[in-house]
Formats: sequence, C-alpha cells, structure tokens
Amino acid sequence: MARTIVAQPSGRPTKAYNGLAMDPASVVVKQSPIHGEGVFAATDFHEGDVILRFDDSRLVTDENPLREGESILHCAWLPDGRVVYAQEPERYTNHSCDPSAYIKEAGGVRYFVARREISAGEEITIDYSIDNWGDVWWHCDCGSARCRETVYNDFFRLPLEIQIEYLPYLTQAYRERFREQVEELERKAARR
Repeated sequence: MARTIVAQPSGRPTKAYNGLAMDPASVVVKQSPIHGEGVFAATDFHEGDVILRFDDSRLVTDENPLREGESILHCAWLPDGRVVYAQEPERYTNHSCDPSAYIKEAGGVRYFVARREISAGEEITIDYSIDNWGDVWWHCDCGSARCRETVYNDFFRLPLEIQIEYLPYLTQAYRERFREQVEELERKAARR
C-alpha cells in the first residue's frame, strides 16, 4: 500500500530550487523491487526538475547520537563533516547503478533533481557513490542494465567512464573536499 509523503516538512516555508517549487504530493513511498521501501514519482518529472527537498534537521553528533529504532543505514555523511539522519521520504531512496536522480545543493539546501525524464509510478533512485567516500561496499541488486554488482561507496572507485559521466553531479562541498582528485579527473575528461 502506497502512502503519500509530503515533500516539504510541515511548518517550513516551501523553497524553490532553480525557480521551481515542489509539489507536496509529488512522491509516494511504497514497496520497492530493489530493496524494502522506495520513493516513487506520483507525477512526471522532466530532466532538471526538483523532486524533493532534503530535511537535514536531524544531526547525529556525540551529544545527539542515533536514537532507539534509528539505523545507521539511514545516515548521510556530508562532505562538510556533518552526519545527518535522513527523514521521510528521502530515507527510502534506493541506490541504482543507473539512477534517475542526483543530489544538488543550492543555498545550503540539498535537493533531489531529476537526472532524466521520470514517469509517474517510476522509482526515484540515486547512485550512492556520487559525493561519497570510504571503504563501504555491498552487493547490488538494482536490476539496471548498468548494474556494477559490487558497489563501493567511494566515488573514486567507480570506473573512470562513470566518474567522468557523474562529474557534473558532484556538489561544491565534495569538489572542495577532494579538490586535487576532482581536478585530476577533470584533466582526464578533457583529454578524452
């Protein structure tokens, strides 16, 4: 059974990204063929459309650790060092090796943005390797034709051609944190 999730937390004014306001009923959470529950489009999205605004209000710190019932699997480690516990519906966004969306930061706010056309009813996915680093890996069951089967959380462990493809999707904070590696990747891309 699908449930509509309001994309904008209540009590907060709706903010637009790139001039686009988000429709509060634009996504639903329901059972996913990829894993557990997933976030699905309730309407069509065009490439570049804002799908969802992240609610980064739940910081995980030494003083404010994970609470009972919260899973570390729902945490996001941001390039600026913050650890954020993902809220609904974004916590249900699954990984795909051929993602339909990516994360864009504007004005200190993170958004899901459509990477391509997304039809109503389609699962909204991101590639967890974009903007990430570390030694985490897992077996992937995304089912896409581009499935890498083993996914490493570290962007720089992606195959070179995928790193180059994903360059436009890296956030400014990630680019700053990994400036030397990103600049080297940009040089490699320019030589192709």
